[in-house]
Amino acid sequence: MKSLWNTILKHDKWTVIIITIVVNLLIVVLSFLPGYEGELPTVIKQLPMLNAILNSFTFVFLLSALIAIKKGNVNLHQRFIYGAFTTTSIFLISYVTYHFAAESTTFGGDGTIAFIYYFILITHIILAAVIVPLALMAFFTGYKREKERHRKWVRWTMPLWLYVSLTGVLVYLLISPYYT
Repeated sequence: MKSLWNTILKHDKWTVIIITIVVNLLIVVLSFLPGYEGELPTVIKQLPMLNAILNSFTFVFLLSALIAIKKGNVNLHQRFIYGAFTTTSIFLISYVTYHFAAESTTFGGDGTIAFIYYFILITHIILAAVIVPLALMAFFTGYKREKERHRKWVRWTMPLWLYVSLTGVLVYLLISPYYT
């Protein structure tokens, strides 16, 4: 296992490219697959709420990591970043599971609220795809103690990841009345 991790670290750019392609391609493919026909198990129906909760935790972990590093506490910063990656990874598994099983839910609002919803949704989707390689590069440069490169990556990554995690919660709150 240690040799695998060392290989990943040695080839971190290829790792980032491969993970980014696999994750984003998987999500695109799932968006075109038909959902499960019939009554979904209760556990599957509850995944959107779990996803929102996981996004909330990611947001809190990221904000806490930012505060910790601003105070110079690198160890606490790392722990919060590990927490953010953990909740994001669990979110990704839950998100893929739900979208593999369920039909897409259509937003039922109109007028201004529809504009707000679709603006948040579209920016969330685009930036969620972009955040994958950014977060991974920020992680690897931080893990390898490449301080200057890490700072360059997180300058963009942190605000975008905070936005993606917060808007993930907002998307859920706005569309949750329309789940069947």
